[in-house]
Amino acid sequence: MRNVIFTVLGAMVLGAGALVAQALPEGPGATVLKARCVSCHQTDLVSAQRLSLAGWTREVNKMAGWGATIEAGERDPLQAYLAANFGPTPAASHAAAPGGEAVFARACLGCHGADLVEAQRLTRAGWVREVEKMMRWGAAVPDADKDPLVDFLAGNYRPGGRGL
Repeated sequence: MRNVIFTVLGAMVLGAGALVAQALPEGPGATVLKARCVSCHQTDLVSAQRLSLAGWTREVNKMAGWGATIEAGERDPLQAYLAANFGPTPAASHAAAPGGEAVFARACLGCHGADLVEAQRLTRAGWVREVEKMMRWGAAVPDADKDPLVDFLAGNYRPGGRGL
């Protein structure tokens, strides 16, 4: 009986994974993503990342280091596909957060690449928590700069959008 339950659950998971994989954009590398990545990750995790080619290369290398089976000839097409379809969004107008862009450049980009920030896609409340955490960890953000920074981040890197 226990084996039957695991078999049914496994079939449900594999079936759901196949449905999720069908929602991916077509293109070179899509087959590799479906075969190598979607077996463990749902596509919403992939699409939320918004990494550059360098960021996706690091991510693929990390997954391979953790045991993902990715053949040498599959890496370049996979990474190019990910960067083309799930790359950073273009920067939007920063007029809504005067001063926030300067704080971002000074206080954030010294330690974090823009692709990491672009991948976050947090709500305003999420950015408040993230900025406050970074301030506790020593980020050089005076209290007076916190709100402009949060406004900038929330306006430019919000959930579900490609810029403003």
